[in-house]
Amino acid sequence: MWNEDKLQEECGVFGVYNANDFDTARMAYYGLFALQHRGQESAGIAVNNHGTILYRKEMGMVSDIFDDYILDYLQGHSAIGHVRYSTSGDSLAENAQPLVLKYTKGHMALAHNGNLTNANSLRAELEEQGNNFQTTTDSEVIAALLSRSRIKYSTIEDALVEVMGVIKGAYSLLVLTPHKIIAARDPLGMRPLVMGKKDDSYFFSSESCSFDALGVEFIRDIEPGEIIVCDETGIKSIGTHTTGKSAMCVFEYVYFARPDSIMEGVEVFDTRFKAGQILYKEHPVEADVVIAVPDSGFGAAQGYAQAANIPFVSGFMKNRYVGRTFIQPDQTMREMAVKLKLNPIRSLVKDKRVVMIDDSIVRGTTSRHIVNLLKEAGAKEVHVRISSPPVKYSCYFGIDTPERKKLIASTHEVEEIRELICADSLGYISVEGLLNTCTGAKCDFCTACFLGNYPVKIEDEEANKCQ
Repeated sequence: MWNEDKLQEECGVFGVYNANDFDTARMAYYGLFALQHRGQESAGIAVNNHGTILYRKEMGMVSDIFDDYILDYLQGHSAIGHVRYSTSGDSLAENAQPLVLKYTKGHMALAHNGNLTNANSLRAELEEQGNNFQTTTDSEVIAALLSRSRIKYSTIEDALVEVMGVIKGAYSLLVLTPHKIIAARDPLGMRPLVMGKKDDSYFFSSESCSFDALGVEFIRDIEPGEIIVCDETGIKSIGTHTTGKSAMCVFEYVYFARPDSIMEGVEVFDTRFKAGQILYKEHPVEADVVIAVPDSGFGAAQGYAQAANIPFVSGFMKNRYVGRTFIQPDQTMREMAVKLKLNPIRSLVKDKRVVMIDDSIVRGTTSRHIVNLLKEAGAKEVHVRISSPPVKYSCYFGIDTPERKKLIASTHEVEEIRELICADSLGYISVEGLLNTCTGAKCDFCTACFLGNYPVKIEDEEANKCQ
């Protein structure tokens, strides 16, 4: 499969409160369109129309699900939206978000990015209390806990404070009620969430890049553990779970986020460019050209080329119409999928010593196919450089990684991996080098997939079995 050497982020969220022109659904549509890279399996939008929550969610891409007719129907003064790639829960229509549900004190919609490490034990507890779950997602566990806590408290935000003391793991949340929007981030800020403003409207998003298309002013990152409440009285912050500690996923900078996004005060492209410079310092090699595996390898490749004073060329033609759902029944078709997705430009690599920059190696199979494509196109040498350290441990915080035994770096040394992917040399950036690319960021980082130093206890039994 084309993407099996790529880690996959779970999803993206977007929200808008009190838009003056009442056309919040279109704002959410464009916001989600800018976040499409964070999830391509399903998408949805829920709006508050004078106290009634209207919604549409389906499997597929944002542009395939929504048209003018649907967006005209989804009229409201506030909205939340979601794009999904499943890491927790099956890839099914019923797992699409936002989740919309009724409970004792009303109804709400919820959009969630992340993964809970104690979801299964919480689900079992809720089922014993009589809850019936309609989906297999962690998000419905959060919604059920909110419904239960809401009975005890006069406001949804007070209920959320209690729920955040129970759930463990990574999450960015948007909750829409008939009267307000609530945004919340887990106490370690492992998943990103930012806030913006335009006129009298407030916006929330997984990434700042979604604000640019709408002319929204970026205000700030929501703090780890912070709850933001927008209602008719204005906007307020609740800091019950803020501790000053943080462990943001460093792969946001390596691969997941769009390069034009700003996270925790640092532009993503700048960190990738620095990663390439550091890669050259740590793993120099004599070569004729530097190329990138599209698309997330571009920034690091440009940084490597500049540091090495070697020309950077676009060595691959990428077919953007072969998506992650392209299924291959056997190894022959699997290799064909790589060729359909990427094709070397022969005149740029023939008889050349090539440095190939990629962001990560997960299983190693796709990397081998790409190296062989370059050699079949006439490259004399292929030197692979990776802008993240070796991925040795599974992630349980919203990133789709295989069991640890299937991660090539967990069972093989670097030289063994080099042989398996048929490269002439292989170099990974060091953990220290990667963290140095984020100098200036207003947070610390989770490096558990490299070092196994999980910042949150992995409570669910089946997760522990995979470590």
